[in-house]
Amino acid sequence: MDSTVLFALGLTIFAGLATGIGSFIAFFASRTNTKFLSASLGFSAGVMIYVSLVEIFFKAKDALTGAHGETQGYWLTLLGFFGGMVFMALIDRILPQLGNPHEVKTVEDMAVGPTNDEYARLRKMGIFTAIAITIHNFPEGIATFISAIQDPALGVAIAIAVAIHNIPEGIAVSVPIYYASGSRKKAFKYSFLSGMSEPFGAIVAWLFLMPFLSDTMFGIVFAAVAGIMVFISIDELLPAAKRYDEAHLSIYGLILGMAVMAVSLVLVT
Repeated sequence: MDSTVLFALGLTIFAGLATGIGSFIAFFASRTNTKFLSASLGFSAGVMIYVSLVEIFFKAKDALTGAHGETQGYWLTLLGFFGGMVFMALIDRILPQLGNPHEVKTVEDMAVGPTNDEYARLRKMGIFTAIAITIHNFPEGIATFISAIQDPALGVAIAIAVAIHNIPEGIAVSVPIYYASGSRKKAFKYSFLSGMSEPFGAIVAWLFLMPFLSDTMFGIVFAAVAGIMVFISIDELLPAAKRYDEAHLSIYGLILGMAVMAVSLVLVT
């Protein structure tokens, strides 16, 4: 295993561990800093949208047009891009409703205890949420890994953006599990394991995609990564940021994320 692969795997582990940070916030913070969380989620969405549409999409297009010609290569790029979106939409459709990872949770939710008849429902909700987030994080791990293999600087930016949006997902898992079980350890374990599906996705990409990573395979996978990240930003990050929002901070964060990504791409090229 060469250093590039180790670096890419390390980035996915870093991003996945952020769900554990969400658990720590839920257990030890007295209140949720909604201003910071809203701006951070907006920032993460800005990074993902900009890098997907400006950088990743066109790298995929260049690879595919180089291998198949301008017209066919462009159609293959579009197929990969929208195929990535459809893939994430299908995941959303098959997930149990109680396990919807888009539902916003805050530290304050832990201050309101459940009634006796709610414990079973909370336990079920927490487990379903953990499963849902595990499924969601798997393609994010593939996206981070493939991006880091192709361009380490790009991989770092994507890993940071994914890590930011994993923090509230960690809260969403840990809050219901904690109330259903009364155990911080169990809540943290579920939250931690849901994040570890990201490095698992990276390992699957390494074992099953890397051996076949021709220009065509790379282009289609990279286009799909762009579609996945745009879908996550629009369907997941921005709605969550707006629920936490105060004074349009999510939009300011979005613009700042795009600007930072744009400047960083100039500096590293």
